[in-house]
Amino acid sequence: MGNSFLSPTPYSPPPTPLFVSVIMPVRNEAGYIKRSLGAVFAQDYPADSFEVIVADGMSSDGTREIVREWQTRFSNLKMIDNEGKIAPTALNVAIASARGDVIVRVDGHCEIAPDYISKCVGHLQRDQVDGVGGWLETIGETATAKVIAAAMSSRFGVGDAAFRTAKDRTMLTDTVAFPAYTRAAIERAGLFDEEMIRNQDCEYNFRLRKLGAKILLADDVRARYYSRGDIRSLIRQYFQYGYWKVRVLQKHPRQMSLRQFIPPLFAASLLMSAIPALILSFSAQRPLALAAWTLTAAICCCYVIANLVASGRLMGKIGWPHSFLLPLVFASIHLSYGLGFLLGLIKFAPRWSQWLSGKEK
Repeated sequence: MGNSFLSPTPYSPPPTPLFVSVIMPVRNEAGYIKRSLGAVFAQDYPADSFEVIVADGMSSDGTREIVREWQTRFSNLKMIDNEGKIAPTALNVAIASARGDVIVRVDGHCEIAPDYISKCVGHLQRDQVDGVGGWLETIGETATAKVIAAAMSSRFGVGDAAFRTAKDRTMLTDTVAFPAYTRAAIERAGLFDEEMIRNQDCEYNFRLRKLGAKILLADDVRARYYSRGDIRSLIRQYFQYGYWKVRVLQKHPRQMSLRQFIPPLFAASLLMSAIPALILSFSAQRPLALAAWTLTAAICCCYVIANLVASGRLMGKIGWPHSFLLPLVFASIHLSYGLGFLLGLIKFAPRWSQWLSGKEK
C-alpha cells in the first residue's frame, strides 16, 4: 500500500461544521473500492456531517456487492446507478443527489488521507477559494507499476502538472485531482460536460476559473492514486488523454499549456519524417530517402538522449533491477498521448468550423 500517511493534525470543527458530500464515480473497482471507502470513513471529520454517494457505472466485477455490504455498516453511504457508465455522467448524477455545502470528489482507485475532508473544508473557509485539492502520491503495487508511478510523478513524464510534481507547495493552480468544491462554485459552473470521457476535470476547472473561481493546491492535503499495473493499460490511458484533449482545445483554447503540445509535435515529427523515408526507400530517390532517414534518426536520437538522462535521475528511487523499464514507460506515455492527440485532430476536424463560427459548446 505504499508509505503511510503522516498522522493528521487534529481537527477542531466550528460549532456547526459544513455538511460535506463525498461523491465517488466508480466502475469495476472491486480490487480497490474497499481501501477507497475505508479511507473515506476513517476521516477525522464529524461522521454526522458528511455523506458518501457512490455513483456506480453498472459494475460487473462485484463492486456493487461490496458497496452494499458497506451500506449495512454506514448509514451515511448510498449507491446510485450511473447508466451512462462514464465519469462525467457519474459526477452529474451524484451532484444531483448531493446535499452538501461542500462536494468532494474521490475516485475508486484512490485513497485519501485521514484529514482530507477537514483540511479541504478548512482551506475553503479560510482562504477564500472555490476549489481545493492536494499533491497526489502515485503508488505502484507491482514492479512494473512502481516504474509507471515514478514516471507519472516526474516532470519529464507529465510536464508541469502541479498536483503530480509540486510536492510541499501551496499555490493557486489550474486543476487538481480529487477536488473539494463549494456548492456555490458548482452552481455557477453547472454540471460536468458529458461528452468528455476523459479530461472532464481539466475542462470543468477551466470553466470555473473563467468565471473567476480560484483553485488551490494545498501542501497539507494528500491523497494516493494507484497507477496502472502494466504498460498496455498505461498506453490506453494516455492515448485517451491525448485524444480527448483535442475537444478541450476546441472548447477552451486558453486552457492549453505548452507541455500539452510537445508529445503530439514529437509524434508528428516522427511520422512526417519516417513515412516519407519509407516511401522514398522504394523509389529511385535514394538521396532523398537517405536524408529522410537521417532526419528520423536525428529526432529519435534527441529523444532517446533526453529520455535516458531523465531516466537516470529517477533510477535510484525505483531500484536498479526494474529501472530498465523506465525509458520504455516514458516513451509509452509520450507517444500514446501524442498519437491520441493527432487522431483526435482528425476525428474532431469537423468541429473546428463550429469553433471558428463561435458555436462550439
